Amino acid sequence: MIWLITTLVVFYTARYISKHLQHPIVNPLLICLVIIIPLLMWLNVPYETYFEQNKWLDALLEPAVVALAFPLYEQLSQIRQKWKVILSACFVGSVLSMFTGAGIALLMGADLQLTASILPKSVTTPIAMAVADQVGGVPSIAAVMVIIAGLFGAVLGYPIFRLMGTRAPIAKGLTMGTVSHALGTAKATEENYQDGAFSSLALVICGVMTSILAPLIFPLIVYLFA
Repeated sequence: MIWLITTLVVFYTARYISKHLQHPIVNPLLICLVIIIPLLMWLNVPYETYFEQNKWLDALLEPAVVALAFPLYEQLSQIRQKWKVILSACFVGSVLSMFTGAGIALLMGADLQLTASILPKSVTTPIAMAVADQVGGVPSIAAVMVIIAGLFGAVLGYPIFRLMGTRAPIAKGLTMGTVSHALGTAKATEENYQDGAFSSLALVICGVMTSILAPLIFPLIVYLFA
């Protein structure tokens, strides 16, 4: 149980630091990664051992995802009114996320397997791993890319919104859910209840769209950029 206690202590310490410093770079997840990963490597602790001791935390992910449905329910009236905007934004965002990630990877000389692993970087981890495997990528690399994309969104998303003067909850929420999946949604919920509702909606829609479109878009990206 030592690693479960360690994880909880590090996380709540990171939350405390983040709450008091109020700076995007002190994201709790980022702090946890910076502390726990080097600690595991230094002590030569296998991932299997760490995961086994933290399986109770992993089990909490499922009810946490279900809980995201509640703010969606409260925003149903707005969703009904703006469903065309929501679907259009999610479609464009999903396609651009795949094109930018995979296109840049190919232009920088990445092979097709790595490019396929990067393709679904902006959707939640289980979907990204399945999509990567479907188009010839490596699921474990896809999972890492998802974390990186999520961290970038969680850290830089709201500073960019403030810089651009973006205030509408639907704009901020759809953006965070489209490009930064669950991590972006958590940050959006922390900032504003409505932002979180639209972000969780985008998280689901973009996951479905990416699953359907990725096998069609990946050959097109290879044709255009390879």
